[in-house]
Amino acid sequence: MDDAPIGRRDERPPPPKKGTRGLRRRRRRESALVWWCGFGALLVAAWWAGSWRLALLALLLWCLYQFVLVPTICRVMTRQGLPCREPARGRLFACGAAHQEVKNDAVWRLVGLRDPFRRRPAVDAPRETGVLVVSPEVRGRLAQADRSLIVLAALGTVVTVAGMVYGF
Repeated sequence: MDDAPIGRRDERPPPPKKGTRGLRRRRRRESALVWWCGFGALLVAAWWAGSWRLALLALLLWCLYQFVLVPTICRVMTRQGLPCREPARGRLFACGAAHQEVKNDAVWRLVGLRDPFRRRPAVDAPRETGVLVVSPEVRGRLAQADRSLIVLAALGTVVTVAGMVYGF
């Protein structure tokens, strides 16, 4: 038990050791609540004004948010089979160039095509390391939530474009 009085205890955790990930500071991200309040305000304004065009604008902004602005994590499977926990911005993007290639392949496979811009084959060289190495096809599977929201955002974009054409 600690002999220090209750009000004088140092409640701070010990400093991280050198060489650990604890030394790297990440910029604090904005709350998703701010974005959702903005979408809600646009929808209320569209309902109050009776404007379907303003509702389409809110839908288009939500689609943009899901594609490129939502604060999320990378989620690309590492070679050992664990998802990457590094932060990423947008459901279409990954944390780095190597993971972005894998995610691009996954998005193209979601559409049902092969990535036409891929410069090298997606085949790992066979290695005898004693460690399970997961293939790029398995690593590049999108998480169910990401897959669902990418499809919904794509459908929302199609609806928005159709509404804009109809409005002209």
